[in-house]
Amino acid sequence: MSIKGSFYKEYALNQSFEFKRLFDVVLGFLLTVLSFPLWLLIACLIKLTSRGPIFYRSWRMGKEGVLFPCWKFRTMHPNADQKLDECLKNNPELLNEWKKYLKLKNDPRVTWIGKWLRKTSLDELPQFWNVLRGELSLVGPRPYLVEEVHNILGSKAYTILSVRPGITGLWQVSGRNAIPFSERIRLDEEYVMKRSFYLDLSLLFKTIPSVLFAKGH
Repeated sequence: MSIKGSFYKEYALNQSFEFKRLFDVVLGFLLTVLSFPLWLLIACLIKLTSRGPIFYRSWRMGKEGVLFPCWKFRTMHPNADQKLDECLKNNPELLNEWKKYLKLKNDPRVTWIGKWLRKTSLDELPQFWNVLRGELSLVGPRPYLVEEVHNILGSKAYTILSVRPGITGLWQVSGRNAIPFSERIRLDEEYVMKRSFYLDLSLLFKTIPSVLFAKGH
């Protein structure tokens, strides 16, 4: 490719990234404003039904490996880690499930209101704040924990971390918790290779029925 051709290709990519960011900010702001009454309701339910903070902060790896605090409504009991250790130690079947999915379908750490929040994905509403801050996009690979990047992603980390992670993506509309963790990695890598504004719009529309009908939960 000529120098001129490389310049125009890079320019087109930059324009695409700038438009995606503008789209994230505008739609993210509108969704935050429209959903704010629901934020207040959820906050009251969490506070009235269990001890602990309303929000949960988890450090994740974003674009180019930059760490950021990913926010959610708290869905677990305060002593969640202890409950998980005890559960996995005494139940081989659950241990196998954890190794395959890095999640448990019937997680003993989750509060009763937390189960509803997770089933409807409403626990992720605070991540619109991450979108407005530029740490997340509306659509992209899900943000990974540091240990997941170091211990599981391997050579795929370079590709997946080359873009801003998102609230929804191929993984969410393809089965979510019902698919193995290895398939999630493949889908995230596929998204990066095929990403476009039209793909993002398609995934946003597909996310609506996935949330409404709790697919993959």
